[in-house]
Amino acid sequence: MAELDRKEAQERIRKLKETVNHHRYLYHVLDRQEISDAALDSLKKELADLERAFPEFITPDSPTQRVGGQSLAKFKKVKHLDMAGNPARMNSLEDAFTEADMQAWLARLEKYLGQSVKEFYVDVKMDGLAIELVYENGIFVQGSTRGDGFVGEDVTNNLRTVEDIPLKLAGDAVPAKAIVRGEIYLERKEFEAINREQERLGLPKFANPRNVAAGSIRQLDPAVTASRKLRFFAYALLDDAIATHADEYAQLNGRGIRTNPRGRVVSSLAEVFEFHKEIGEQRDALPYQIDGTVVTVNDGAQYRRAGIVGKTPRAAIAFKFAAEQATTIVRAVRWQVGRTGALTPVAVMDQVLVAGTTVQHATLHNMDEIERLGLRLGDTVILEKAGDIIPKVIQVLAELRTGKEKKIPEPKVCPACGKPVDRRAGEVALVCTNADCPAKHLERMAHFVSRKAFNIDRLGYRLIEQLMNSGLVATPADIFKLEKSDLVDLERFGEKSAENVIAGIDAARKIALPRFIFGLGITHVGEETAVDLARHFGTLAAFRGSSREELEAIEGIGDVVASSIVSWLGESQNQKLLDDLLAAGVEVEEEALKPRSTRFQGKTFVLTGTLPTLSRDEAKELVRANGGEVSSSVSKKTDYVLAGEEAGSKLDKAKELGVEIIDEEAFFKLIK
Repeated sequence: MAELDRKEAQERIRKLKETVNHHRYLYHVLDRQEISDAALDSLKKELADLERAFPEFITPDSPTQRVGGQSLAKFKKVKHLDMAGNPARMNSLEDAFTEADMQAWLARLEKYLGQSVKEFYVDVKMDGLAIELVYENGIFVQGSTRGDGFVGEDVTNNLRTVEDIPLKLAGDAVPAKAIVRGEIYLERKEFEAINREQERLGLPKFANPRNVAAGSIRQLDPAVTASRKLRFFAYALLDDAIATHADEYAQLNGRGIRTNPRGRVVSSLAEVFEFHKEIGEQRDALPYQIDGTVVTVNDGAQYRRAGIVGKTPRAAIAFKFAAEQATTIVRAVRWQVGRTGALTPVAVMDQVLVAGTTVQHATLHNMDEIERLGLRLGDTVILEKAGDIIPKVIQVLAELRTGKEKKIPEPKVCPACGKPVDRRAGEVALVCTNADCPAKHLERMAHFVSRKAFNIDRLGYRLIEQLMNSGLVATPADIFKLEKSDLVDLERFGEKSAENVIAGIDAARKIALPRFIFGLGITHVGEETAVDLARHFGTLAAFRGSSREELEAIEGIGDVVASSIVSWLGESQNQKLLDDLLAAGVEVEEEALKPRSTRFQGKTFVLTGTLPTLSRDEAKELVRANGGEVSSSVSKKTDYVLAGEEAGSKLDKAKELGVEIIDEEAFFKLIK
């Protein structure tokens, strides 16, 4: 937060106290809420920080006063096996976000079992890195990451540096073999200390504790891992003879292995909800980050009989917290120019930790959204970030205004070139009218070399900007005319760097037609539309000669998209660009995408999250190769949602519409 003088701090503290007390009254007395618990907690933290800085303004009525080893060249691969040596996948958990989700889960489970569930074990869901430990005759012999569930990486030397992991099991009569699974994590205080050191050294700060924990475990030098002071909690002991999950934890503790002490046995969903709420209220005060609770059927026999569906156990579920929110203050709005010339407002805010990530910027989308929010410079706002979704300003807390807030003016000229901006009829975006705007050219060039287009290795945003500023590159075709001698004289470039860039350019000369069309950056032509166009025309020559009527006849391409394509192809400089690219040695694979089978004929897929073995592009290619279509959004016309880990809002939409959700394993079964 910006530094306040004494008078400003006194006024801010007064307004914060009034606001916090107001929302506490609504929640505790009237049993209703106007803002989330997370947003209220963020306001309380700001108040506490200010009172700490200005203790003379603390009063008895303030809400804060309420009583209440050796380095390795690389890692070996390790298979995850059970006690008998059979493959034993390290599974992930199905997610639930509401009490209704939990009730539906239990109903499905009891229907499958044909009997009621009497007890659950509830535990804290750590936001860390899953690992497996193997002990032989009580001695720690191997530790590995989860990897794809079946095969992980051997990180034994690094795990030996974690004090919480015993190198020898405690107790008498230790088993010949023990397999333990659990979570590596980093406490908040250690994360803050590491970031302070990063700042002192002039290095970038880490985004969140989980990233540090994961990166630390995969260090080739165990000394680096040891310096990070990682912690460990176990959550499973692979032994089918154990009667209950609670007994499993007791045996782990008896062998000297830590489990989270906050877990307990409960006998109903009502008690599960009580535990979830209790942990949620403690969340910010815990020494580590969590993202929900884990609910497991306590009876071991029931748990094993329920089995696995996809890659998740039926008898356990992750009860996730709602999207995390925090409050902060908007200090400025910057306007960014995209490749189409559209201006996007970006809020610049006081830094705040939300959903485990330090955030200072959030998109405001357009001027209409700013007006809808009623946002002014200096406003206190509620910021929301769910998982890996871009932070979003969802509410303005107008009651905290001081009178010094200022309206956000609509820009009249482009911030990059100074030329007038305009709002097209029927559109919300402000657009730079200058065809030669340098910001447009830079964004278009960055799009051209991006991963889903030409995918030119080593040619990132900063290098593109450097090449354009130096006059070496003006159009995409110029990229393929570059030589090693053009690059070696650039700042921070040497022989090897230049060779790597040229090699990346040469490797990109041959390109599939859909990626080529997408890379052209035609307005309204996204990745899926580019595939539809390539499938229809088959060759670049046919696409270049397309008519409006032919374009509008293609399924999924309407009047707006057809007009945009016709307009782009009608520009002489664009036709020259196509000629120049071909003359520079770019080879477009002129073959229509013909499906290898018709298994998915007429079926539409939507992808979300990270899949265990397939990249997003590989999964899309498999769908299309089997005659299916890929869409970027979920609707009633969607047949399947292929979901991986950390799936976003598309998964929620699929559940809401009743669309069938499948994982990678089920996807492969459909293909076979």
